[in-house]
Amino acid sequence: MRTDTGQVFRLEDYRPTDYLIPQTNLTFRLSPEATRVTAVLTVERRDAAAVSAPLVLDGDGLKLNRVEIDGKSVEQADLLVTPDRLTILKPPAASVFQLTMETELAPAGNEALMGLYRSSNVYCTQCEAEGFRRITYFLDRPDILSVYTVRIEALRDEAPLLLSNGNPIDKGDIGDGWHYAAWHDPFPKPSYLFALVAGNLGKVADSFVTLSGRDVELGIYVEPGKERLAGYAMDALKRSMKWDEEKFGREYDLDVFNIVAVSDFNMGAMENKGLNVFNDKYVLADRETATDADFANIEAIIAHEYFHNWTGNRITCRDWFQLCLKEGLTVFRDHEFSADQRSRAVKRIAEVRTLRAHQFPEDQGPLAHPVRPRRYREINNFYTATVYEKGSEVVRMIRTILGSDAFRAGMDLYFERHDGQAATIEDFLQVFEDASGRDLSQFSLWYHQAGTPNLTVSSKHNPAAREFILEIEQSVPPTPYESRKRLMHIPLAFGLIGAGGEPVAYGGVEGASVEGGVIHIRKRRHVIRFSGVSERPAVSLNRGFSAPVTLSVEQKADDQFFLARHDSDAFSRWQAFNTLLTDTLIAAVRQTLDGKQHAFARRLTGLAGDIAGDETLEPAYRALALGLPSEADIARDIGNNINPDAIHTAREALALAIGSANREAFSSLYEGLADKAAFSPDATSAGRRALRNTLLDYLALSPGGPALAADHFHSATNMTDRAAALAVLAHRHHGSHEATAALAAFETTYESDALVMDKWFQIQASVPGYQTVETVRALTAHPAFSLSNPNRVRSLIGTFFSANQIGFHRADGEGYRFFSRIVLEVEKRNPQVAARLATALRSWRSLEPGRQDKAREALLFIANTENLSADLRDIVERTLA
Repeated sequence: MRTDTGQVFRLEDYRPTDYLIPQTNLTFRLSPEATRVTAVLTVERRDAAAVSAPLVLDGDGLKLNRVEIDGKSVEQADLLVTPDRLTILKPPAASVFQLTMETELAPAGNEALMGLYRSSNVYCTQCEAEGFRRITYFLDRPDILSVYTVRIEALRDEAPLLLSNGNPIDKGDIGDGWHYAAWHDPFPKPSYLFALVAGNLGKVADSFVTLSGRDVELGIYVEPGKERLAGYAMDALKRSMKWDEEKFGREYDLDVFNIVAVSDFNMGAMENKGLNVFNDKYVLADRETATDADFANIEAIIAHEYFHNWTGNRITCRDWFQLCLKEGLTVFRDHEFSADQRSRAVKRIAEVRTLRAHQFPEDQGPLAHPVRPRRYREINNFYTATVYEKGSEVVRMIRTILGSDAFRAGMDLYFERHDGQAATIEDFLQVFEDASGRDLSQFSLWYHQAGTPNLTVSSKHNPAAREFILEIEQSVPPTPYESRKRLMHIPLAFGLIGAGGEPVAYGGVEGASVEGGVIHIRKRRHVIRFSGVSERPAVSLNRGFSAPVTLSVEQKADDQFFLARHDSDAFSRWQAFNTLLTDTLIAAVRQTLDGKQHAFARRLTGLAGDIAGDETLEPAYRALALGLPSEADIARDIGNNINPDAIHTAREALALAIGSANREAFSSLYEGLADKAAFSPDATSAGRRALRNTLLDYLALSPGGPALAADHFHSATNMTDRAAALAVLAHRHHGSHEATAALAAFETTYESDALVMDKWFQIQASVPGYQTVETVRALTAHPAFSLSNPNRVRSLIGTFFSANQIGFHRADGEGYRFFSRIVLEVEKRNPQVAARLATALRSWRSLEPGRQDKAREALLFIANTENLSADLRDIVERTLA
């Protein structure tokens, strides 16, 4: 485990290396405790590099056995060797030379899951961001592109399967029970995309014929006996390949494409060239073990990693400051894929909810950073919602500004111009400027400037002049390292809606550039005048969530109710109802804190009933609309002096009011949505289940609710319904006979299936209440739980921190004390996972003073611990700053 060096990396300090490594040959002699890696590197001096420049290679905890140059041993006096660096003080004067090194690794003891490690007796690698340096000394940075040839040697009984990047070129027996396989990747790639997998795995095989008629062999490798659970992943892969050809003109380029599912993995998946390594959570699924959300995630993540073949692999990023160039762009692509495969409206709402839940708090707290950061201490901590989700929104805005045709032309130019290169954000923006003739210099601030812009909007209508006026003012709050902000280019999609729900025509516009229903906000303040408007319209703003901003709109409740019923933009219609719910909940929180009860308007509870029964709306859409803003969402919108107990009380009261007001209608609709056909994970079927389970959550608050939820649980024919009913019982009726029996039955049925048990842990960790911290503490000793497995840690501990506002934020601070101790326990095994857990207190300063003090104590307890990893210290110190 690397401890913190205090080094800060800055974008402005980037410079090319003195050397390149155009060819990399690796030989692995695999052993759990003593794997030997022989690296033969072709090293090339850059033209401008001085002959006397030393060659400095990165390492991380390495043991070096030997080093040679051009076949001759290097004198000890000409080397500086530490576990974390190899410096060759006097490289040959020749422009090209061959460097050979042998390192020794212990994969079985690598609990950090970076570099080469073992997962359920399978050898596996994870090299992004800086894991390759845990395998051999190297120029371990994205701008060093090399052609890799790999030979893997292993005992056949231990590892009958030997995989690496590229195409297979040779295999055979060595003797004494050993065998080998050789792989060659003809496409230059950075070291973070290197992959190796070796072990005993089952295979699901298929093939795909590309647009140009080439046959590609497809393989998904899983734990033996689980092959039947990989069928949906294979189908998603083939659909992804076809979609990328049709939508972006991108054809797959190797002869084989392999996916391997492993049970111990720090991330969701990794896009290594031709050999994607996946967390098995995002591969394995059937109706008995996976929910509809699992199926949707598998589809999206399979697509995401495949799409990286071009946006990340064929074109990579010059340095880690450009991480959004591959991640934000590829998230945009997988979002578009899922929207085409499922419901575009539902997908868009889900995307925005994720952005607001994870990225907006990042922008509002001490961990705020631009989409392209300018400095970092530990790059692992910048795999954030800002880089991924906000990065995707920035790409979406480019398409909104340019239009679909010019956007596609820009993407085509990007692939043509930068194929085989390590590119920058400037390169990416330039292709769109060249393809469209538009100036994106002001827009580029979205990459360079942190913070969520706010638009303050007011409107008035002058019937005599037949003029409608919008006043819009933009502001960007200060963030760490940035107190003064520059004005952004914000594309704000809008609509003017008449009394009958129809679009309002207008004669002309003054005060801002308006193109195709989009107002282009570029100045501090715009006064926009629409002429020829005889009656006051309702204003629909940020349609489709055209920009990741917050809105402060002077708007009557009548307009919000009107838009919630009539807005033709599906996202804005959902947003109007969600805003009504949020405003009501915030008012209820304030009354709760004042010791008063809040009476919820019949108009609001009635609107919820009308939306539930509106068959012109997709069931999945209705399910999303009926889902109340989360307690974390409410806290974010309140902003400061947060009291989680008051928020929980208000939210539960509104849920009860909506359920009670619509009991008969909800019950009738619930019965009508019962599955009569065989299970299918398609979007329509999943939407019906989502709506029925949402209704169950409301109905469970009524008399007879526990019996209804228990019947739903025991009669369920799929995991979606079973897990939903279990959550309702555990959350709404914790401690009841029905809840206790259902939890026990679920555990008995699935105790041998780790991924399903994750759902069991997750449901219990999210039970609201002060008692849950004790439940979670006890469950860490459960036989199915392991602090060494990231999925188990995320399901139990991560869920408690992120999804249990009153349990985690207990007023007595016990949740925070548990936080500090368990984070340090996890860090002993896996610093990356510990650092991600630590972000749970990023918004501690928004809490009421008593909780603030206790949260700060917990963070200081961690910060004052000796020998913290770079990952964890970076997060904690920035959070406290």
